[in-house]
Amino acid sequence: MTAITHARATAGSAIRDSFVLAWRNYKHHVRVPSLIVFSLMMPVIFLVLFRYLIGGPIVIPGVSYVDFLVPGLIVQAIAFGATQTGVGLAEDVRRGITDRFRSLPISRSAVPAGRALVDTVRNALVGIIVLGVGVVVGFRPDADAAYILAAIGIAMAFGYAFSWVAAYLGVTLKNVESVHDAGFIWVIPLTFASSAIVPVESMPTAAQWFADLNPVTSVADATRALMLGDPAGTAVIQSVLWIAALLVVFVPLAVRAYQRR
Repeated sequence: MTAITHARATAGSAIRDSFVLAWRNYKHHVRVPSLIVFSLMMPVIFLVLFRYLIGGPIVIPGVSYVDFLVPGLIVQAIAFGATQTGVGLAEDVRRGITDRFRSLPISRSAVPAGRALVDTVRNALVGIIVLGVGVVVGFRPDADAAYILAAIGIAMAFGYAFSWVAAYLGVTLKNVESVHDAGFIWVIPLTFASSAIVPVESMPTAAQWFADLNPVTSVADATRALMLGDPAGTAVIQSVLWIAALLVVFVPLAVRAYQRR
């Protein structure tokens, strides 16, 4: 077997194993519906709070606040949901399930990849729920269905990349509580100090500098522009570059950390 053929066979095996473990994680979610219910409730609560309580005084030229808010909250909800990848992996480590996986003839990358895949699907459901509730409370996207689907796709891809960041933390830190707390420590500043909730121009100068460099800003801007029918080229390109960079850095780090663990 040539090196190229062997590489293809190895890659195919890793992909197949990833989907098998994703199916295992999906069945676990189905058996524990509270995992899905609570992940759906929080972004809806955020949406109602910002729509009717916090966002009342916010005025954005050229667009209603609810139209500005909903695409950003979709990205924020998916980013928060991605942290559960790390929590799930840490829980598997604590329960000794990963030790059982090590004894099986499967790709080492399949364990974190399977968890990231099923969490991405769940996060897509969260994004769709937020979009639906957003329409109920006044969100009116101007773009065609294809652009709305593209916006959800970019947000999902970003969530998948964030899941690998969480996966690295999940197999590096020692316990589930630490992973859970660490997830909030890095996700809250990234999501709130971005254009997901308010325009960057409304922030103090120092915060604007951080928000402009923030990957959540790029993805929120791309998602918003696609849904509202605005020019989205630059934001989409920046989002794709951020997604690729996160995957290039954190996929190998997470896999290597899992192998060592």
